[in-house]
Amino acid sequence: MKLIAGLGNPGREYAGTRHNAGFMVIDRLAKSLGVAVGKKMFKALVGQGQVNGEKVVLIKPQTFMNLSGEAVVALLNWHKLSAADLIVIYDDMDLPSGRLRIRPGGSAGGHRGMISIIQTLGEENFTRIRVGIGRPVGQGFETVDYVLSRIRDDQAREMDEALELAAEAARCTVRHGVEQAMNLYNRR
Repeated sequence: MKLIAGLGNPGREYAGTRHNAGFMVIDRLAKSLGVAVGKKMFKALVGQGQVNGEKVVLIKPQTFMNLSGEAVVALLNWHKLSAADLIVIYDDMDLPSGRLRIRPGGSAGGHRGMISIIQTLGEENFTRIRVGIGRPVGQGFETVDYVLSRIRDDQAREMDEALELAAEAARCTVRHGVEQAMNLYNRR
């Protein structure tokens, strides 16, 4: 069994923002698996399905980004899973818009949701799928304003493709492992 967590912020005002890339990937993954992610458990919306016969639990923490670890770790414990069974999908400003980067572990890279998960879990050895959102262009754009802004029309197609690829990469990770997913998706 794998727990796949997409990070974002709850509420309509955050829907469609760059910081909600993880939620958007979970929505695509759920649709492809015919799963509803709507059951409320441990401060998260949860759905369950299967990828090639392996059970997956899809979650969207409802704690706001900075407290994502509360929901993720509670659900890992509930399902008696370890960090090795966790896949976290989230936005990354250090990657160009539309690019993916899959890693089997590492630091939080300054991402507050990842900081929360690593601190609550007590380790950083779990799979992460980072979706590039790029950095703001020009002056006067604060980081928080940028990540909480909506994806511009001229970036929509590129981001849509990246979100779809991230869902595909999550399925590949479950089926074939993180190494194969890295080989296939980190090149794109």
